[in-house]
Amino acid sequence: MLSVIIPTRNANASLPRTLACLTRQAKAAAIAEIIVADGGSDVPPDVEGFGVVLLTGAPGRGVQLAAGAKQANSEWLLFLHADTVLGDGWADAVRTHIAQRHDAAVFRFRLDDETMKARILEALVRWRCRMFAMPYGDQGLLISRELYDETGGYRPMPLMEDVDLIRRVGRSRLRYLDVPAITSAERYVRDGYFARMMRNLTCLAMWSVGVSPERIKRFYR
Repeated sequence: MLSVIIPTRNANASLPRTLACLTRQAKAAAIAEIIVADGGSDVPPDVEGFGVVLLTGAPGRGVQLAAGAKQANSEWLLFLHADTVLGDGWADAVRTHIAQRHDAAVFRFRLDDETMKARILEALVRWRCRMFAMPYGDQGLLISRELYDETGGYRPMPLMEDVDLIRRVGRSRLRYLDVPAITSAERYVRDGYFARMMRNLTCLAMWSVGVSPERIKRFYR
């Protein structure tokens, strides 16, 4: 019933935790398959013992997500980042959402950092989702195959692929699950919370006014 797609590139530090979270609740969440779509990691993804389908191809999260979705065989798809672990109760929330036939859903953004900076960022993300219906890919995306195909799915973009798809899904077809998607705060700690937030906001503004994803990617890096 459910296929999980995880794009990876040099993610072995976090991927096993993500896979372990999924496999522990695979039966409860009716997971039929877990697909890891790798974009040219220096070392192959660490998937031994998890029974996943491993795809290898060109880098670029949009490309990898689209390849994983094309491979998937289930009626429902769950897209998840390799450094994200779903919180307690996620399997029940997913199963309930699927049973109610809502079209798409995301989880609540949370960081694995106990500092006040992390709590402030989480509050800002909640505000962004409430005001603009614009969750990012680190909140996961649970979507029916029907709606995924209807909207055209992930496009082969080097950046902003998550915002691009959510815009096509639309506010009225998006639900928010009251379960956290706990994402690594490593990038925020390394780059600085304020600097990272401003970089993300600038990328979003550039995309909103029509700057190409290729130029945004150059700026982002």
